[in-house]
Amino acid sequence: LGSVPPRSAEGEALLSVCPRSWDTEGGEGRIVGILASLPPCVNYTSFTCKTSSLHHNPRCPSPPRYFKRADMAANMYRVGDYVFFENSSSNPYLIRRIEELNKTASGNVEAKVVCYYRRRDISNSLIMLADKHSKEIEEESENSQEDDLTEKQKHQLKHRELFLSRQYESLPATHIRGKCSVALLNETESVLSYLDKEDAFFYSLVYDPSLKTLLADKGEIRVGPRYQADVPDKLLEAGETDERDQSKLEEKVWDPDSPLIDRQIDQFLVVARAVGTFARALDCSSSVRQPSLHMSAAAASRDITLFHAMDTLHKHNYDLSSAISILVPQGGPVLCRDEMEEWSASEASLFEEALEKYGKDFNDIRQDFLPWKSLTSIIEYYYMWKTTDRYVQQKRLKAAEAESKLKQVYIPTYNKPNPNQISSNNGKPCAVNGATGTPYQTQNSLVGRACESCYTTQSHQWYSWGPPNMQCRLCASCWIYWKKYGGLKMPTQTEEEKLSPSQNTEDSSIRSHISRQASQAMPIRNTGSPKSAVKTRQAFFLQTTCLTKLARQVCKNTLRLRQAARRPFVPINCAAIRAECKMFLNS
Repeated sequence: LGSVPPRSAEGEALLSVCPRSWDTEGGEGRIVGILASLPPCVNYTSFTCKTSSLHHNPRCPSPPRYFKRADMAANMYRVGDYVFFENSSSNPYLIRRIEELNKTASGNVEAKVVCYYRRRDISNSLIMLADKHSKEIEEESENSQEDDLTEKQKHQLKHRELFLSRQYESLPATHIRGKCSVALLNETESVLSYLDKEDAFFYSLVYDPSLKTLLADKGEIRVGPRYQADVPDKLLEAGETDERDQSKLEEKVWDPDSPLIDRQIDQFLVVARAVGTFARALDCSSSVRQPSLHMSAAAASRDITLFHAMDTLHKHNYDLSSAISILVPQGGPVLCRDEMEEWSASEASLFEEALEKYGKDFNDIRQDFLPWKSLTSIIEYYYMWKTTDRYVQQKRLKAAEAESKLKQVYIPTYNKPNPNQISSNNGKPCAVNGATGTPYQTQNSLVGRACESCYTTQSHQWYSWGPPNMQCRLCASCWIYWKKYGGLKMPTQTEEEKLSPSQNTEDSSIRSHISRQASQAMPIRNTGSPKSAVKTRQAFFLQTTCLTKLARQVCKNTLRLRQAARRPFVPINCAAIRAECKMFLNS
């Protein structure tokens, strides 16, 4: 690379290229450099061509090593991006949002992220609650499309649903495996739009991992008939009278056509400020909070004093003498204080701490930090607090702190082989499962076995899936789907039964066993055909004697089976039962 040429197009930083090694069709031999500075962990630079293309000069043996393709932007991750994180080679990716990028003392980059959870990460009771919430939204919305979805679309749509949380964690940036998009579900949009987009997810509920609860997100976009008024097609024509009671619709608080001129109104407002300053000098609590005259005058000039003065003037029909007498009644001057003066220093510090934790979520701020304050008081204080020097100072500190942190980080594409990949080395089939690296099955044992998701028998690459003793595998496309969306493409037999409960199976014990396997996220064994077979667990048989069966019926009062079943760790008095049984037999 040469030096920066004196010419630059539209403020872009241009870097010259050695003409002996690289030429361009335009003949300028220049390329546009990256405008944003890369983080320190990147030891090379990427460029995009300004002209149509670059051609390598045959006199130069090899192109410069640090020239990369223009698509490196896909590997550049910034604050605010939704990304996939890999914490296990066999489990699906974690979905997180990058909040901060921090460089550790060892030189590595860590990402502070917000956690999003899948349906497979929460309990069955919360999943039922989430389904109930989605049905209620579906019933309220006008454009219901749930009935038009196929069973496969309903199954795959569950993989796109996430649950937001307030939990933060720090993960190594090298574990990032790609970008995705997460959006708050809007009742006016179609859920099918998420199936049409690659790596697109949605959420509508907030999950608390510590309390194990689900709450509706308060940040929904309020669009629809519940929030927008119905405007009549025809307004009143000329000559028609409005029969509505105007006093119930609105209240007049100021008359611009009053007999007073602007100069008289301004003089009255000055008098009101002077009365407010004098009232603060007489008030003991105000003199402690505003010890100087300048602070008292500044507090008296706030909007609450001016609003009270104008309201008093309007109520007395713009009579200055009567309005002034109201400002200074017999008991002393009127003191008008807003939320900035009513709050103490400890309450203000609590509010700033809560704002740092929850943001503008005023309901949570009131619930956890300021329960003795009303919601109106907290909101009013927030907007007044934004006009103070304290807010400006905190904003500058945050801006300086954000300036010192990393804005973006480049993570190369991860192309190392997955330990779950079924491979063949030197003609000898071998496969490993998970991160243990221990071979558990051979390629010959998997010959003819279909993919557990799409039931195909041909794929350029296979991956082991599930426990080693199950010997299940996925094709390449289904493995990518499993890692990204946390499920299989096709619904299993259990899910089909849930979607169509009218279908009856032959054996209820097999159905319950399949449900138990699905609830524990265990794969159902596939023998190569779409019809799944069940691999049962090792069974046992408890054989009782005739005397034991008789004792259950004879010694009901002593045995008390129901109480014993509720307390399985309390021993049963076998001697008393044996004695009672012998007495019954002897009689």
